[in-house]
Amino acid sequence: MDFVSIRIITSDVARLVEFYERATGMEAIRATEDFAELKTAGATLAIAGTRTVPLFAPGSARPADNHSVITEFLVDDVDRVHQNLTGFVTDFVNEPTTMPWGNRSLLFRDPDGNLVNFFTPVTAAAIEKFAR
Repeated sequence: MDFVSIRIITSDVARLVEFYERATGMEAIRATEDFAELKTAGATLAIAGTRTVPLFAPGSARPADNHSVITEFLVDDVDRVHQNLTGFVTDFVNEPTTMPWGNRSLLFRDPDGNLVNFFTPVTAAAIEKFAR
């Protein structure tokens, strides 16, 4: 089994896609007005509109209602990324902080309130763990 993607359901696909394109520097692949993907080497962030939910099961997902998942992106320099996002991201949860497990992390919310963590490994063990 391979972990392939995580999907965010939103009531405004265009707004959320534009946010993630700007935040990550990646260009989304837009399949329809209700579905887009940002592909990385390891996984894909899919963004889908509320009209896609009934295709799976009506009422099974609600936009802007996440209180438990953090979407994480490995970045080369989290402090530089923080500087680049300042003035664009409106809800930083924390400034870059070195965590006990060896990653320097920047936590913020996307326009739907979903938590996003950009991180850079900084200890030898963390650097080794995420070596590309």
